[in-house]
Amino acid sequence: MKHFILMADIINSGKKEQKPLMEDFKNLIEEVNEIYKTDILSPLTITLGDEFQGIIKNLAASIQIILTLEENCVHKKLNFKLRYVLNQGEIETPVNKKIAYEMLGSGLTEARLKLNDSKYRKFRFNISIDNLLQQSILNDTFIIFENITDKWSFKNDYDLASNFIQFKDYKIVSEKMIKTRSLIWKREKTLQMESYNATKNIIHTITSIK
Repeated sequence: MKHFILMADIINSGKKEQKPLMEDFKNLIEEVNEIYKTDILSPLTITLGDEFQGIIKNLAASIQIILTLEENCVHKKLNFKLRYVLNQGEIETPVNKKIAYEMLGSGLTEARLKLNDSKYRKFRFNISIDNLLQQSILNDTFIIFENITDKWSFKNDYDLASNFIQFKDYKIVSEKMIKTRSLIWKREKTLQMESYNATKNIIHTITSIK
């Protein structure tokens, strides 16, 4: 039976201080597992220290989990980026509902190979699903998403971006951050928040198509 297999790893994890990195990564994964426990068939499980894998119920939930991971990295001001593979493929053994171990299938093998290959690709998101039109649109849209978010500095931009993600309106954000409206309006433009939200809307729309 085909399933949506989600894998990811931390880019350049070996160049970062290991203990706080692993603690942040573990907390991030645990929180997402709790939020999406009804959408996850086999929980996101850290496998090699800086990687995780999990089995998700459907495409929409898989994509939403990716977006939540990305936004929670911003909210928590985490100084690392994740590289993702979402592969729709076969799992021949029963799905382990407690931990994403002890499962076999061509879909898992394919996902692992694609994650390894992604280390030599330019982009962080690799969507491989049966619907080739959805696949093409999602991969292209995630390139735009990445080109926006990877320009944000975790030191200088994440706090403001986090507020925009939560509250949308620059007037509300200016009040929350006790900054002038003109300054926040300008920063909204430099962070490309309108393009960011439009990109998310496209991603949600294409994943809703059956």
